[in-house]
Amino acid sequence: MHKTLPFLDPLLIVLSLLALWFAVANFNSVKRFLVGRPMRSRELNNNHTKLFWFIALPVLAADLYSSVAYGPEAGITEIAQLGVNVKWLIVPITLATVILLTALIISYIMGVSAYPNGGGAYAIAKDNFRAPWVRLLASSSLMIDYILTVAVSISSGIQQIASAYPILAPHVVGLSIACIIIILLVNLRGVSESASVFAWPTLFFMLCMVFLIGYGFIEGGPHGLVSKYTPPFGVFPKGLTLLLLLKAFSSACSSLTGIETISNSVPIFREPRTRGAIKAYIALGTITGITLIGFSSLLYFQGISVNPNNTMLSQLLGSYFGHSILYQIIIWATFLVLILAANSTFTGFPQLTALMAGDGFLPRSLLVRGDRLGYSNGMLVLAALSALLIEGFRAQTNSLIPLYAIGVFVAFTVAQIGLVKRWLRVRGKMWRLKSFINSFGAVLSAVVAIVFAVTKFTGGAWIVLVVLPLLMFMATKIRKHYTLLADELRINLKEERPIRHHVVTILLLSGLHRVTLNSLSFALSLNSDVIAVYVGFDDESIARIEKRWEEWGNPCRLVTLKSEYRSLIQPVQRFIKFVESREGGRPDHIHIILSQFLPKRHWAQILHNQSSLLLRTWFLWNKDVIITTVPYHLNESEIESEKT
Repeated sequence: MHKTLPFLDPLLIVLSLLALWFAVANFNSVKRFLVGRPMRSRELNNNHTKLFWFIALPVLAADLYSSVAYGPEAGITEIAQLGVNVKWLIVPITLATVILLTALIISYIMGVSAYPNGGGAYAIAKDNFRAPWVRLLASSSLMIDYILTVAVSISSGIQQIASAYPILAPHVVGLSIACIIIILLVNLRGVSESASVFAWPTLFFMLCMVFLIGYGFIEGGPHGLVSKYTPPFGVFPKGLTLLLLLKAFSSACSSLTGIETISNSVPIFREPRTRGAIKAYIALGTITGITLIGFSSLLYFQGISVNPNNTMLSQLLGSYFGHSILYQIIIWATFLVLILAANSTFTGFPQLTALMAGDGFLPRSLLVRGDRLGYSNGMLVLAALSALLIEGFRAQTNSLIPLYAIGVFVAFTVAQIGLVKRWLRVRGKMWRLKSFINSFGAVLSAVVAIVFAVTKFTGGAWIVLVVLPLLMFMATKIRKHYTLLADELRINLKEERPIRHHVVTILLLSGLHRVTLNSLSFALSLNSDVIAVYVGFDDESIARIEKRWEEWGNPCRLVTLKSEYRSLIQPVQRFIKFVESREGGRPDHIHIILSQFLPKRHWAQILHNQSSLLLRTWFLWNKDVIITTVPYHLNESEIESEKT
């Protein structure tokens, strides 16, 4: 077993803490280095922030196309325990998957034409169903799918490398989380930046798979594709049931996740963006279908078996090329595309959450664009949740896949039914054919979702079935909060006017010094009644402050309070109650001023009492008063030079 050096872990911890301290102390510089210069809002619609369809294709297709590396294997794994005679079923199962792929691609092309502003299943459900829960079902399902896509794709990529290099097996979790961080940083730099970095590895993987399939058919052609390793075709083993076949088919359909990414991300295409998205869909469907059929056929011809310690792709490459340079190149290409499959999710997830936030179903902060005009808060949420998932499931793809496909196929079903309703309502050209295609896709998607939910329930699918309604409930509560808030804050502009109030300003003193001078000068400039309040813990400190105040010329009324229990909050609270009910009428507003000096060096802040922070927090949550913090920035370097 590989052992690390005893001093390595403490050293890494110290270096990590130093890096964290440097990043906090130099936040703006580190942010500019990692993310890049801020971009103006008007640059949002410039061509350099949009993608030509051929470049957008590999960026958005990585999620779907990378699934060919594990989709057929996931299907045949479900029935592998029935013996060798079951291996031939990988071909018909994959063919059924390609039929569903074709139906979904055609459906989403029609969806893009009907909804050119993006949003996918959420936009379709919003337009065709009055009940908000339907769009929440679609969007919550897609959010779960996006988070799982990152976790499954990266875990699968790391496992491909661990199959080739077993020394990496103990470190799959750490390597997976490191990959998430790298992808996050590149995406924070903007969609055009991520395209320039991530498009070419996906295209290279496509070429590698086409080369592998072509090599397999050409190499086997002269000798006949059937080899001595090919199991018998058409033999149904004992124990094979319809439920098992449906279970295998639904697992193989995990290779269809990611179809919706293009429809969710139409706004990132260059004009005419609808035509560009349709071209990307046609190209993606063609290359994915050919690859799935060719890859599964080669797995059958070579008689590849399921091996938990060695992926079927790795075994197939080994049977053709051994562990030669070609094996290494394709394995690394597979690793890269599985990692980059998560990248397309970093485009689709923020777009979806921004749409939901715009409708009030998610926090408004997800609507805010970052320095590079992307929805950076959505990217951060996606990275954090997927990293937690990888940590929780220890980066095991087979443990994550049962959770994987339910969400996406629920969203597929809602989108297909929504489109059927649209064609029945709008009609138009070829509406009957469109309705039939979407109805067919809806039925197949619903069957896959139900089979997954039933057969994978005890294997972890119950988690999704619990989380899905929980997300919908939370979204409903968030929407209700925003609605109530808007109702409470709304004013009648014709009847309600701002009025002048009687304000009593209370300045809390910690002593008489330059910080007090700065704060008191501000308070006396506000045209309100000013009372200075000092809380002392003994008679000597109170007498000293009263004497010095008199020497200072009594700039305003001074009230001293004694706190025998050394508490600041309780005496001030009692005084505020007294002021609220004092003779002469209750004041309209009480205004509390807190002084705070800020050292030039950030680390020096921990050396000083944080009483102003404590008081401000307590008052904001417990009293209906106005809080103002008056800062005083210390310039210790100038004082030091004067003394010198």
